[in-house]
Amino acid sequence: MRIELRTEATSPELVLRPWREDDLDALVEAYRDPVLQRWTRYPVQTADQGRQWLERTRQDWDDGRRLSFAVLEDGADGPQLVANVVLKGVTPGVTVAEVGYWTAAWARGRGVAPRAVTALSRWAFEQFTGLERLDLLHQVDNPASCRVAEKSGYLFQEVLPAYPPFPRDGHRHALTAPGLVAATVSGRAR
Repeated sequence: MRIELRTEATSPELVLRPWREDDLDALVEAYRDPVLQRWTRYPVQTADQGRQWLERTRQDWDDGRRLSFAVLEDGADGPQLVANVVLKGVTPGVTVAEVGYWTAAWARGRGVAPRAVTALSRWAFEQFTGLERLDLLHQVDNPASCRVAEKSGYLFQEVLPAYPPFPRDGHRHALTAPGLVAATVSGRAR
C-alpha cells in the first residue's frame, strides 16, 4: 500500500509513511534510548525483535487494526527516522479511535511529535467516514506527552486509572472531528 503523508509547510518537512523492512536499523537504533523503552509496551532491543515489530506492524496494516507510520525528516545523509505515529482501533462503524506516538531521542524538543500527530489526525478524519473523536492516552508522569497533546490540539478530558501493563494512572486527551462540537474538559489534571 502506498500512503505518504506530509506535514504542513514547516521547516523541515516531515514525511509519514508505512514502516518498511529497510527501516530495521533505524528502528533498533531509536529503541536504544532508555526513555523510549520506558514509555513503550513492546521495546525493541535486538534485530530479531525489530523484525518481529516490523512484521506485526505490517500485519496490523493488512487487517486495518493499527496503522503505524514511520516519520522521516530530510537530513544531510537523506531521510532520517525521527518518530513513529500510530492510529489504533479504526474499524467500520467506530466513532472513536486512538493515536499514539514516540519520538527518537535525537529529534525531541523540535516539535516533531506535535507536527506528526497533527498530520495523522487530519488524515484520520479525512480518511475514515464516521470518525468523530481521537483520543491520545499517556501516563500521568509523562508531562512531555501532555505538551504534545496540547500542541496537537487535543484537550485534556480525564484521569484514567492504571491499566496493565501501565503501572500508573493516565490522562486522556481528545480531539473532535472538524465540524463537530469541540471536546470539553471534563476533569482536571493532577
